[in-house]
Amino acid sequence: MATPRRSSRTPRPRLILIGAVALIVIGAGAAYGGLTAQHKPEWASGKAGQPSAGASASPQGDQSPAAQAESETITLGATGDNVMGGPGNMPANNGKDIYAKVKSLFDADLMMGNLEEPVTNDTGYRKCSPGSTQCHQFYVPPSWAKYLKDAGYDLMNMANNHGNDMGSAGYKGTQQSLDAVGLKHTGAPGEITVVDVKGVKVAVVGFSSYAWNNSLIDIPKAQDLIKEAAGQADLVVVQVHMGSEGTAYTHVKPGTEIFLRENRGDPVAFSHAMIDAGADLIVGHGPHVLRAMEFYKDRLIAYSLGNFLGGGRTLKPDGILGWGGVLKVTLHKDGTWAGGQLQCTIMNNVGIPSPDAANHSATQLSKLTKADFPKTGAVIGGTGKITPPAA
Repeated sequence: MATPRRSSRTPRPRLILIGAVALIVIGAGAAYGGLTAQHKPEWASGKAGQPSAGASASPQGDQSPAAQAESETITLGATGDNVMGGPGNMPANNGKDIYAKVKSLFDADLMMGNLEEPVTNDTGYRKCSPGSTQCHQFYVPPSWAKYLKDAGYDLMNMANNHGNDMGSAGYKGTQQSLDAVGLKHTGAPGEITVVDVKGVKVAVVGFSSYAWNNSLIDIPKAQDLIKEAAGQADLVVVQVHMGSEGTAYTHVKPGTEIFLRENRGDPVAFSHAMIDAGADLIVGHGPHVLRAMEFYKDRLIAYSLGNFLGGGRTLKPDGILGWGGVLKVTLHKDGTWAGGQLQCTIMNNVGIPSPDAANHSATQLSKLTKADFPKTGAVIGGTGKITPPAA
C-alpha cells in the first residue's frame, strides 16, 4: 500500500464507526445505498470488514474503531467513452446486446462510465452544418438508459463535448432518462454527486472544457468545487474530458492542449491541482485513445481510458482506437491505495466491446506510461495489474 500523501489541504471529516463491522461473506448480496455489493476482485487487498493484506488475523470484534476504518475498502470501476448509437449509425437488434460481452467485468462497488451522447427524444436541435465532416451529433431514445443500468453502471458522467448534442433540452432530458432507471449522473455546473457506497460517501464531479459542464480551464474555481466535495464525502472522484483527440495524441505532454481551435485544458496541471484540493482518483477520457497513468501524492491519475463502446461505428474501432478497458481501483476509506487493475477490452468492427485475452491495452499503457512518466508512472503488469512506482 502506498503511504498516505503529505498535503496541506484541510482534512475532510471522517465518519466515526460505532461497534464492530460485520464480516462480508464472499458471494453475499448485501445491499448498500441502492447499490449491490460485488465479489472481491483477486487483485484487491480487501473489502469492507475484511482485513487488508498484511493485517492482523484477529477477529473483527477485537479491532478498535480506528483500525476498522483503516481496513475498510471499496472498489471503484470506470470506463472511457460510451456512445451506444446515433442517427444513421444504430447497432443491430435495437442495441439490446451492446454490453452483453462485458457485463461480467462491471463488478465494482461503484461502476462509472463516460456517457458521450444524450439519451433523449429528438429536441429539434441541430448542432452540425449540412455536409460537415468534422462535426458529429449523437443521441439515442430515453428507453436506452435501461441498457446502461442493465449492463451494471451506477453513475454516468455527462461532462464532455457530446453531452449537449441535443441542446439544453436534450441535456435535461438525459438527466431525466438516467433518473428514471435509477442511474446517478454528474457533470452539470456546480453539480457534486454523492453516493453512499457500503457506508462510504463518494463524491463524483465531472469536468470538461465546455459551457454546459464544470470547467477544467478555470483551475482555481475547479479546486474550490473539489474542496466543497471533499467536505461532503470520504472519497472524491474526478471525471474529466480533456486533451486532443486521435491516434496522434497518445502521449501526455506538459502544457495546454489545443484541438480544432478549442482549448482542451492542461491535463497534468489540472489533475495535480484537483488532487491538491482533495481528489482521490482522476478518471480521464476524451482523446479516444489510451493515455498513461501517473501517481501524484499517492493518488492515481488515468489520463485517458480511451474508447469503450461505439455502437454502429459511432466511434472508430480501428487499431489502437479500439483498445479500452474497465479500470478497477480499490481504496481505503481515507483514500490510500489498496489495489488496481485494468481489465482489457477491444471493440469489434461495429464498435461493440468484449474482453481482450491478448491484453493489448495493458501493453500499450505500460509503454506509454514508461515514456511519459518514467519516475511517477504507475507500473502496469502484462495482464493489467496496476501498482504504484517504487519509492
